[in-house]
Amino acid sequence: MSAGHGAASPVRVLGKTVDEETRCAHYATALDVIAIRFACCGAYYPCHLCHAECADHPAEQWPRAERGRKAILCGVCSTELTISVYLDVDACPACAAAFNPGCKLHRHYYFQS
Repeated sequence: MSAGHGAASPVRVLGKTVDEETRCAHYATALDVIAIRFACCGAYYPCHLCHAECADHPAEQWPRAERGRKAILCGVCSTELTISVYLDVDACPACAAAFNPGCKLHRHYYFQS
């Protein structure tokens, strides 16, 4: 699946996606519009459950030292955000699409604290 509507070169999102804005079988509310590039494989998945079900390896957290890496994809506009920017915002800085505030509860799956 490719994310977003107007991306010059769409980013491929793996996993159990259900629409073009990166929602998946596990998280599909109106606010579930991000995908995360996993540190272990460099592939984008909508969530940790998609990675666990579809990848052939265990997930790894992004080290704190890598917070400047682009690893978050807005499913609405296809902007790639750095980890540090994503952790500091509640909406996409490029298109203002709101992100699910509940995702903050799952940060430990993706990022070292």
